[in-house]
Amino acid sequence: MHDAQDAQIVARILEGDRQAFALLVEEYKSPIYNLVYRMTSNTQDAADLTQDVFIRAYTYLWRYNPQKKFFTWLYTIALNTIKNYIKKNKQYKNMRSSYVDEHKFSKSKNSFETQDINIYLSVLDVETRALIIMKYIQELSFEEISKITGKSVSAVKMRTYRGLESLREKINDI
Repeated sequence: MHDAQDAQIVARILEGDRQAFALLVEEYKSPIYNLVYRMTSNTQDAADLTQDVFIRAYTYLWRYNPQKKFFTWLYTIALNTIKNYIKKNKQYKNMRSSYVDEHKFSKSKNSFETQDINIYLSVLDVETRALIIMKYIQELSFEEISKITGKSVSAVKMRTYRGLESLREKINDI
């Protein structure tokens, strides 16, 4: 979808066409689910949180500025929803950290697999993890990430690169 189409659909919804929201859900459910899954590594949490994101988007749709990209606005809601979820679930964080510790001792450097990246991403702080996922997995530009996070492009770059360095250290600790 294009930004103009998104803005038209939002206008239709705000005028009372509730069914038009299904168009936005259909367009953006996959990237939102992928972000949530990469952040949580849990399919049930990803499904539940994706649904929460769209419920919040619908509830606060009146706040959307049609001069901005809908995707950026929706992604911001998704990131805030994920951050709140992870902060509230200390047990979640503890389980992920212990899994990484167990994983370290069960792998050798020669058997490192791509899926292991998600395990190591899970111990980074939520914001850094989100930046790396958005940049290197979802292939958003630093400018797009800056708009989503509300941080300057240089701050996003610096935090992303520091996160990559931390990720490298965790992988090298195997």
